[in-house]
Amino acid sequence: MNNSFLDRFSPYLLLVLAASFWGGNFNVARAFNVEIPPMGLSFWRWAVAGLILLPLVWRPMRAQWTAFKQHFPLVLALGLLGVSGFNTLVYLGLQTTTATNGVLLQSVNPIFIIALSSLLLGEFASPRQWLGILISLVGVLVILIQGQLKQLVQLDFHTGDLIILVAVLDWALYTVLLRKLPNELKGLPILGYTVAIGILGILPLYLYEIIMTTRSMPLNGISISSVLYVAIFPSVLSYLFWNHGTQRIGANRAGQFAHVVPISGILIAVVLLGEKLHLYHLLGIVLVAAGIVLANYRQATR
Repeated sequence: MNNSFLDRFSPYLLLVLAASFWGGNFNVARAFNVEIPPMGLSFWRWAVAGLILLPLVWRPMRAQWTAFKQHFPLVLALGLLGVSGFNTLVYLGLQTTTATNGVLLQSVNPIFIIALSSLLLGEFASPRQWLGILISLVGVLVILIQGQLKQLVQLDFHTGDLIILVAVLDWALYTVLLRKLPNELKGLPILGYTVAIGILGILPLYLYEIIMTTRSMPLNGISISSVLYVAIFPSVLSYLFWNHGTQRIGANRAGQFAHVVPISGILIAVVLLGEKLHLYHLLGIVLVAAGIVLANYRQATR
């Protein structure tokens, strides 16, 4: 699945799919946080994803070895941020905070992306983009408070919230740095290099979890199916789609699609877990979609 193949698809479709798969990732991490330890899930997720990717990325990685050496600091940062850092922090944070708080903090990702884009790339958001972000954020809040303002005072924050907030900042920096990537490393080469670096970054944390805690990775149907899902969809496909979509439309506009993550998580819970879909869910989804369209709309010019 190379760049020329992905160019056939809309970058907006790719970003929506990537964010939707990540919504499923949150569901898995929340549902089985007692059975599956966070570092174990993070390590085996990327180890399996690496094995799946190896036949596809080996030749492109070898072909771009010179470019990799030239841009090693950037590739190293992307691997540690995007693979080692973000998901490990999310899995760790969800051990001690609620799913509601995790989703709420995830929704500020576009604001972090715009701030970092301004500082590092000189890409300043337009007033229309800021308005789109605010509308999408309101849509997420409508869902979180179930359409009732009194629910705001009942949001209870935990120690894991700070960890997830660091994860959100981590992902924002990863998204912005993707814009600095040279063309020859885009697509399969960068995916292969970042996964390899990321696995090496997670390994010491996984070994520490095994040695210093009583939690070990179980070998059963739940763990195997969970690892396979997060390895294929939120890892291989989501990262390939997100990287490609971000490089095509820019970090500021791609960042708005972070609001799709909580929406997809809710819809997955409705379809697979039998949870009910309420009117405030629909209102929130409409607001999120409207904000994304507004932030990404480009007026035709002569």
